[in-house]
Amino acid sequence: MSARSAAQRPGEIPPMPERNPKALREAIAAHAPQLLADFDRHWKRDIADAYDLARVPAFMALWWTEYALARDPELDARVTDLEDRAAEAGDAAEARALLEQAAHLRREAGHSEPGQ
Repeated sequence: MSARSAAQRPGEIPPMPERNPKALREAIAAHAPQLLADFDRHWKRDIADAYDLARVPAFMALWWTEYALARDPELDARVTDLEDRAAEAGDAAEARALLEQAAHLRREAGHSEPGQ
């Protein structure tokens, strides 16, 4: 996936890529370029320079979720709003409830399948 497909209209959420680092990086570059520098830095630091493939599943889980949120501006804004409201909450129970909602949305985003 190197560019927005002709069938995809502006404002439409791009599909999730194949579940591998190369396809995910290409999707990030095409649809969420604001994440690319951090993705590359994280890859180089934790995977490429470490020569430890055991870290790849955790890396993919983190960045899969980050991309799933970033590709959907409304969902990303909703999660950010919940987290911001939690940070400003004067009551610990309220903050916990807001963070639980944000965590639930993050988990759901992370469960997105390729092509969704």
